[in-house]
Amino acid sequence: MAVSNPPAEKIAEILNTSKRIAVVGASAKPERPSNAVAKYLIDKGYEILPVNPGESEILGQKSYKSLSEIEGKVDIVDVFRKSEATDPIIDEALAIGAPVIWLQESVINEEGAKRAEAQGVTVLQDICIKKERAKL
Repeated sequence: MAVSNPPAEKIAEILNTSKRIAVVGASAKPERPSNAVAKYLIDKGYEILPVNPGESEILGQKSYKSLSEIEGKVDIVDVFRKSEATDPIIDEALAIGAPVIWLQESVINEEGAKRAEAQGVTVLQDICIKKERAKL
């Protein structure tokens, strides 16, 4: 059975109560979707924690090599990576205790989502955080 995304009300609640969003696969290149989405989220008042081992700073924010480098609580782990690269990210998100794992459009990992949901984590797949935030 496929994991399904939460209803719109739950997505709105997540976005309204979350403050710190780790963006895995964030890019310093303005033409990349991850950059545009991170900038949009900053403009909407979220604290963005870019995760990209190849960058030291993205959009004026310190870039982390991994989720485990981030100090403090992370409310959402937003993933901009190919589906087949998400298993270690999901495992690391679980290890840091992130309550929400958000896989961007075209990113799906059914097994990883089931593992996360079994630990009480909310998982969203194949859905854009920017588009969902714009609905609020």
